[in-house]
Amino acid sequence: MSIAGTPRWSLRLERAETSRLAWAFALSLAFHLLVLGTYETGKKYNVWQFIHLPAWLHAPRILQEAFKKKESQPPLQPQDTPLMFVNVNPAQATAEAPKDAKFYSDKNSLAANPEPDKITDVPKITGTQKEVPKTEDVPREKFTPLQPAAPVQPAQVAQEELKPKPLQPPGDLVMAKPSPTPRATEGTANEAKPPRPRTLKQALAQLQPSQVPGVKMQQDGGVSRHHEMASLDTKATPFGAYDAALVEAISQRWFTLLDERDYASDSRGKVVLQFRLHYDGRITDMNMTENSAGEVLGFICQKAVLDPAPFEKWPSDMRRTLGDIRSIQFTFYYY
Repeated sequence: MSIAGTPRWSLRLERAETSRLAWAFALSLAFHLLVLGTYETGKKYNVWQFIHLPAWLHAPRILQEAFKKKESQPPLQPQDTPLMFVNVNPAQATAEAPKDAKFYSDKNSLAANPEPDKITDVPKITGTQKEVPKTEDVPREKFTPLQPAAPVQPAQVAQEELKPKPLQPPGDLVMAKPSPTPRATEGTANEAKPPRPRTLKQALAQLQPSQVPGVKMQQDGGVSRHHEMASLDTKATPFGAYDAALVEAISQRWFTLLDERDYASDSRGKVVLQFRLHYDGRITDMNMTENSAGEVLGFICQKAVLDPAPFEKWPSDMRRTLGDIRSIQFTFYYY
C-alpha cells in the first residue's frame, strides 16, 4: 500500500542514466590522458622552458628568495665527534681542548707523560692491558652482599633519679681548670677529618672516588707535555656528563652481577652490544654482535644494560645535538 502523491525511490538505474555515466567516464579518462600525454611530450622536447607564464601566476618574490636560499645552503654534514668515551680524572682536566681528539668525555684533557722521552702523537702509558683506554689503575671495592637489618632494640629508660649537684662555695676557682680531655661539640674542629694526602696517588683517590674500576692500559709512545699523571687527548662534549653517568650505572650493575655469581676471572673474552638509546632513556633494539666469553657472561652483559633502564632523560642541549635516538656500542672485556 502506498500513499498517493508519494514518489517511489529505487536504487536501480535506468538505461539512459547508465549510458550517460559511461560516456562521462570515457570523456574524463580521455581528457586526463590527453593532458598527461601533452605534458610528457612537452617535457621530452623541452617545450615548457620556452613558455613564459603571466606575472600573476608566478610565486611571490619572498617565496622565490626563500626557495633559492634553501637550495643554495649546503647539506648538513655529520659532526666530527669522537666515538669512544673515556673517564677523565679532575687532575687531568684542562681548559684547552685538543685539536684532533679520538676520545670524548665530560672534561677536556691534553696528552701528557710523567717522563716525556719521545715525541709522538700518543702518550706513553705503562699498564698491563691493551683493550680499554684507561690511564690509571682504579681498584674495585670489595663486594659485600646485602644482609638483613638487625632488629631495633627499644631504648632503655634510666630508672635512677638524678641527684642534685653539690653547691660550690663562692670564690672557689678549682672548677675553672680546663679539662685534660675537652668535650667535643658538634660542628667544631674536633670532628674527625680525612688525613692529608702525602702522595699524588692519595690525592687523586680523594679527588675522584667515583672513577669506573679498571686496569691501566699499555701504550708505547711519548709526548712533550709533562704531567704527573699520563693523560689522553680528550674533548668535552655537551653529552659527556650524561655518558659518564651512563657508563658508571652500567659498569656498577655489571660488577654487581659478576660478584653475585662469584666470578673470579675464570673466563676470557669480549662481548659487544649494540642498542638504541632514546631521548627519554629507553633502550631498544638490543643486539649482541660479538661474544667470545660464553652464553652466561653475554647474558650478564645484557642484564647490565637493561636492568638500570630507563635512564635519565637527555638534557636539552644533548637532544638538539643528537636528535631523539642515538646508536650506542658497548664493549665488555673479560680478562
